[in-house]
Amino acid sequence: MASTRAQQSRAPSIRDVARVAGVSHQTVSRVLNNSDAIRAETRDRVLAAMEQLQYRPNRAARALVTSRTHTIGVLTARRAHYGPAVALQAIEDAAVARGYNVTTSTLTETTDEAVRESIQRLLDLDVEGIVVIAPQQKVFDLIEELGIRTPYVTMRASVGEDPTALWVDQMEGARLATAHLLDLGHEYVRHIAGPQDWIEADARMQGFLREMSDRDMPVVAPILGDWTADFGYHAGRELLRWRDCTAVFCSNDQMALGLMHAARSYGLDVPGDLSVVGYDDIPEAKHFWPPLTTVQVDFAELGRRCVDLLLPRDDEQLRPIDIVPQLVVRGSTSAPRSR
Repeated sequence: MASTRAQQSRAPSIRDVARVAGVSHQTVSRVLNNSDAIRAETRDRVLAAMEQLQYRPNRAARALVTSRTHTIGVLTARRAHYGPAVALQAIEDAAVARGYNVTTSTLTETTDEAVRESIQRLLDLDVEGIVVIAPQQKVFDLIEELGIRTPYVTMRASVGEDPTALWVDQMEGARLATAHLLDLGHEYVRHIAGPQDWIEADARMQGFLREMSDRDMPVVAPILGDWTADFGYHAGRELLRWRDCTAVFCSNDQMALGLMHAARSYGLDVPGDLSVVGYDDIPEAKHFWPPLTTVQVDFAELGRRCVDLLLPRDDEQLRPIDIVPQLVVRGSTSAPRSR
């Protein structure tokens, strides 16, 4: 199974760029600050060195260090969902601790025009950095295509190499949840996934499918949900009518809550007749009955690291390590009863 990198890796510094470009680090700094005192030929050489070294994160940091408005913008899709809401609060707290304000622009839809308008609202406020919390890959792709000069950091759902991104290994979290059920002895495990066009939902679904496949377990197509407890309930009413599974992994805790309600409506015992695992570890999860086994993601730490990436404390910026979810075992899972 995938695992987090054991240690931080050193990103290129201003002095690295200066060495490749054959200039002083002060000259590199002037290029970053758009100084008019730099000749076009020198500027092009420095920019070429930055591109060669993939220096964009450090360029973002230098731009923020010399900022005047001390404001960070956050582009977010929906505030109502637990993960983005917690991350946003952590971003605000960490930014204030550094002397920065935070302003948000909420995407009501993810069309190209809506994304452009939301980004422009932030740029019109002269933000010096942007954190992007978006549900769909096409939002990240469009931001990259726009080539905005304002530094930005994105939150991603699976491990990759984008130097502007902070990664949460959602696939690994889903594999942990699925492995837990299989290790308990469950052979018939179903998955209620999130919305098909959400990056997190897809990553969690892929984690479930890979773990089942790697163990040569029978797989039935996941049910595509909408994150709500109502969907979990109605999906559970249909799913449990046939009693063809002994365990269900839900892509978030709210759908798991609805599923547990559906199980009880059929007179089924959780976990005796049906084991249930959720995802996110919302504060209420430990108060479900029985308390919910779930996958915990430190969304607050993710928000703090976004600010650290935009506002490093020294010139030698280190790439933050990825965040790996943790399984929290509670009372909603147990070995299956004899069929």
